[in-house]
Amino acid sequence: MKTRFLPLIFTLIISCKSESNSTLTGQEPIVIAHRGASGYLPEHTLEAYQKAIDMGADFIEPDLVMTKDSILVVRHEPMLSGTTNVADIDAFASRKRTRIVDGQSIEDWFVCDFSLAELQQLKAIQSFPDRPQEFNALFSIPTFSEVIKLAKTASLKQNRIIGIYPETKHPSFHKNLGLDISQSLLDVLESENWNHKDSPVYIQSFEVSNLQYIRCSSSVKTIQLLSCSDISENGELIFETPPGTMISEGKPYDWYLLEDSRDYSYFIGSEGLEFIKTYADGIGVWKPFVLSIDKSGLKTKSTGLVQRAHEKDLLVHVYTFRSETKKDYQTYFNLGIDGVFTDFTDIAISAKIEALREQE
Repeated sequence: MKTRFLPLIFTLIISCKSESNSTLTGQEPIVIAHRGASGYLPEHTLEAYQKAIDMGADFIEPDLVMTKDSILVVRHEPMLSGTTNVADIDAFASRKRTRIVDGQSIEDWFVCDFSLAELQQLKAIQSFPDRPQEFNALFSIPTFSEVIKLAKTASLKQNRIIGIYPETKHPSFHKNLGLDISQSLLDVLESENWNHKDSPVYIQSFEVSNLQYIRCSSSVKTIQLLSCSDISENGELIFETPPGTMISEGKPYDWYLLEDSRDYSYFIGSEGLEFIKTYADGIGVWKPFVLSIDKSGLKTKSTGLVQRAHEKDLLVHVYTFRSETKKDYQTYFNLGIDGVFTDFTDIAISAKIEALREQE
C-alpha cells in the first residue's frame, strides 16, 4: 500500500450517517494489519504480523516482491534502503544501482539483485522516524510462504481464521525482469490449498492486467487498488503526476505502458465500477476517495463512492489509517466501508467495537 498522509479530521461539517452504515454483506468490517503492526514494530516482519494478530487483526497484509532467484519475499517496495540495514553492510555496497520503477528513476538496492540467501543476511528497520527505533536490525525479512505458515499456525492457536491480504508490488517492473510475480503468487497459494474463492485471501494490486490474469486463472478474491497523486485545497482528487514521480500514483502503470489514456478517476464512475466487476471483488481506496477532506482537515463530506460500489456488489476497503483517533475510524465505519488498512490494529479494533455498539 502506498504511503499516504492527511491532516487529522477535527470537525465534520455534515453528518456521514445519512448514508447506510451497513457493509456490503452485512457482516462486520474487517481490520487489515497494514504491513503488520507497523506502528509498533518494523514493517513486514513475522514479529510485526504476530503482534497484529495478537491485537485482533482479521487479515495481515504482506507486500510481495521477488528475489533474483524468483522467490516471493515481503517488502513494501522493490527498494531496500528504507526498510532494511542494507546500507550498513559493506559486502553489498556494490549492489546499489539505478533502476526505473513505474517511470521514476531510483538509485537504491533492489530485491531483484539479491538471492534469497543474500537477502536473509539483512535485517528490518523502522521506516518512520517518529516510531519506535529500538527494534531496528533485530528481525529478518520473511518469505511469503513463512507469512502464510504464521497465519495458519496463529489461526489454530487462537481458534479463529486469520487471513492474508497480499499485494503484488509493481508487476510490470518485475515482468520486465523476467519475474512473474502473479503466477508465483498463485503457485504458492496452490501449494497451501488457498488458491480458491473460499480461502481467507484477498489479492490486491494497483495494476489491472495482473488482476485480470489472476481472475482468469483462479477464483481467489481480488481487489483493485485506486490512487491519486494529491488532493486540492478543496478536497478534489488530483490524478496528474508531477515529473519525476511514479506514474502509478495517478494511473495503472500497465495502462500507461499500453498507452491507455485513462487514469484512476475512470474507476470511480459507473462504467469503471462495472469494469472492475469483471475481474475483482472490490476496490481498495485512499481515504479521500470516500470522504472528501480539504487540506486544512476541517471539512469533510461523503463522496458517495461506498454506496455506488455497493450498488455494483463491490466491497470497499480503505487505506491507510495511521494516527487517527477512534472517532475518526468511526466516521468511516459509519459510511458502511467493508474494511480498513491500519498501522495500529489495536486502535482499529477498539474503534470498530464501539462503532458496532452504537449501531445496535
